[in-house]
Amino acid sequence: QVQLVESGGGLVQAGGSLTLACVASGRTIIDYAMGWFRQAPGKGREFVASISWTGHSTFYGDSVKGRFTTSRDNAKSTVYLQMNSLKPEDTAVYYCAGKAGGLANPDDPKPYDAWGQGTQVTVSS
Repeated sequence: QVQLVESGGGLVQAGGSLTLACVASGRTIIDYAMGWFRQAPGKGREFVASISWTGHSTFYGDSVKGRFTTSRDNAKSTVYLQMNSLKPEDTAVYYCAGKAGGLANPDDPKPYDAWGQGTQVTVSS
């Protein structure tokens, strides 16, 4: 069973940048598709980004396309989310998630079977 722990959240002004990290333990994630989701107060969980187990394929939600970039370092069992040009509407708890093998619909949270505890990102205007 893989355990995921996010870090890197915090308070940033609009227009600023943050990089989140998701570190896996318990087993390798070399064969895991990984995703990032977020949840703002009173809202449902929203897909942010995903990356295939090879790292060759990435997919982004419309609201973050062109501003966020996800990457992975399998040797370090770590997945990253670089967030640029942050907006107040990006304020949310950010979660990383993993699923062994591929995902037909990486923007669907249901197939993911490993989740981190989340890290808070707050963007002030």
